Amino acid sequence: MGQERWRRLISGVGRSAAVWAVSTATMLVLAGLLPDFRLQSAAGDSVTRIALTAAAGAGVFGLLSSLVWPLLVRLLLLVPALVLGLLVFFLNGSLLLLALRLTPSGQGEAAPETAVVVAAVMSAVASATGGALAVRDDAAYGRRLYRLAARRRRRGDDRAGRRTPAVLFIQLDGVGHDVLRAAVDKGLMPTVASWLGPRDGQGPSHRLTCWRTDWSSQTGASQLGILHGSNHDVPAFRWYEKEHREVMVCNRPASAAELQRRAIERTGDGGLLAGDGASRGNLFSGGADEVALVLSVVVRRGRENRSRAGYFAYFSDPANAVRTALSFLAEVFREIAESTRARLTRQRPRVKRGGLYPLVRAFATVVERDVVVAAVIGDMLAGRNAVYADLVAYDEVAHHSGPHSRDAEKVLRRLDRCLALLAQVAEHTPRPYRIVVLSDHGQSPGETFRTRYGLSLANLVRAGCGLPVPRRVERTHSGTEARAAVRAALRRPVEAGGEERRPARRHDEPVVLASGNLGLVSFPDVPHRMTKEEIDRRHPALLSTLANHPGVGFVLVRSEEHDGVVLGAFDAEVPVGRLADGSGPLAGFGPGAADAVRRTHSFPHTADIMVNSWYDPVEGEVLAFEEQIGSHGGLGGAQARPFLLSPVTLSAPEEEGAELVGAEQVHRLFRRWLRECDGPQVPLSATEDERVA
Repeated sequence: MGQERWRRLISGVGRSAAVWAVSTATMLVLAGLLPDFRLQSAAGDSVTRIALTAAAGAGVFGLLSSLVWPLLVRLLLLVPALVLGLLVFFLNGSLLLLALRLTPSGQGEAAPETAVVVAAVMSAVASATGGALAVRDDAAYGRRLYRLAARRRRRGDDRAGRRTPAVLFIQLDGVGHDVLRAAVDKGLMPTVASWLGPRDGQGPSHRLTCWRTDWSSQTGASQLGILHGSNHDVPAFRWYEKEHREVMVCNRPASAAELQRRAIERTGDGGLLAGDGASRGNLFSGGADEVALVLSVVVRRGRENRSRAGYFAYFSDPANAVRTALSFLAEVFREIAESTRARLTRQRPRVKRGGLYPLVRAFATVVERDVVVAAVIGDMLAGRNAVYADLVAYDEVAHHSGPHSRDAEKVLRRLDRCLALLAQVAEHTPRPYRIVVLSDHGQSPGETFRTRYGLSLANLVRAGCGLPVPRRVERTHSGTEARAAVRAALRRPVEAGGEERRPARRHDEPVVLASGNLGLVSFPDVPHRMTKEEIDRRHPALLSTLANHPGVGFVLVRSEEHDGVVLGAFDAEVPVGRLADGSGPLAGFGPGAADAVRRTHSFPHTADIMVNSWYDPVEGEVLAFEEQIGSHGGLGGAQARPFLLSPVTLSAPEEEGAELVGAEQVHRLFRRWLRECDGPQVPLSATEDERVA
């Protein structure tokens, strides 16, 4: 035992010395290359003195990075995470200048801008050297992981002695079942391919299942249902609530907190992750004790619940900070290059990708990914019972580049590497982990409604209501159709002004919102959900204008006579109670469409008019009411077909011939798996208790 301890000590000292030597050599090389960085006095020094100055500078810089950097990051708790990422280089350069001042010779000097470059290079080289040495020594790598785990166990939790399996849920946001399958076939995701293929003469370690979302095929509805067991009354990504006179938006902190509160109130329990769970990068907490980058807890007070706490924990390591910052800048330039190429080659369909979007993309694909993965690794090493994390990179890129684009495929490659890293970490965790990978929805391709018809859904609704629309819109083919219908029904003139502006809102003007290819129209001056008969009396041309528009698939509206009706082209009208898949206005929208529409129709906050775009079942294309060429939120195509990749050691997701439908059913499945592992001891929800009884 004593010899092993000495061997570890000698190995650790050797690695530290190697990193120090490489850092010293890096500093000497940079001093020779950069004119504003020197390690000698103006009169000149001997080679030995210069080398000693470099060694001292590298050593002091390493100590400052280990001791002072975490304190600097902690002092910046009020700085937004994105700003902190940009400050990384400045802070690191400041530490280098301080290190040069503290060297015994005091001969080192550097211009501020040069210090930033030198510090970044040295941090990157030191991180790469240490990582390479650890990777080459599997035992050392394992011991480092176990030390991290032991450090967390010493904090007083009861997970140290557990050997029962835990479950890690990784959500690849927006990756559809067909997209994942195609990526595996193309060799883009070798880790997933290895899970699905035979291993060591045995069968696959995982099974791939396709499940079906609700009508609202978007992260808010799916994740709320998965984590909290209920997505009741979530008709879309954004909707108008008349009694509160406000728009609810799933990715707005106050809205997310309210939706989580409603779900807990409806189900009677805290969520999937209640009982030593962790929620990372999600919209909702799932009842987890440990949360970071979770939107629904942003409005809470307390350091542990701050949404940026996870970012600062990650950036407290200067090597992490420099590596992520460099990757961030590389991703910004990559997006600028790709968008420029798309414009020069006149790629279609295409949306604008300028402004702040390159920064937004880089943040989602680099910063958030790195921080979430690091947090998950910490949770696994701590042996937490259940971890649920969302990686949003693919969804963000696919919205603007397309779900099958070269850009999106590159993101899938990087996500697969994240899965490989987590699988590697799972080999060193204090308890076994069952890794479940899933998506919350897919994405359907297609150009935007505005691109194809020259006007937005909001302007089409205004035209149908007989309200003024800009003359530029009136001149488009679609605008002319709408205005013709209005003139025929109401005999009202077209607006004379030609400016592209939004007129001042009147109290009776509709609120028009978009969630992918799902549109919602609400009349805020009417306190209840309006019926078809009421809408026809107020705006005789509106419903026919919408239902007969070539870019609209079908329209749902309440009815005094039939409770609710679905309207389609050629004046088709089918009561909600008699809806059938594959026929009438829902023809081509696939199985389950009728049930999805009926369920949403029962929600208290369903809009006065629900508009689902046209869908081409042959090409799988929809028309987004937002500026996205890869969209989700309604019915039609791949957006409603996410995937579930689960270990074969867990029970099958569905019975033979059955289909997994809706996020709430996925929640019940995940609870069953947690009970099978017998780790979290997750109880049945209140609604499940009733079903069992």
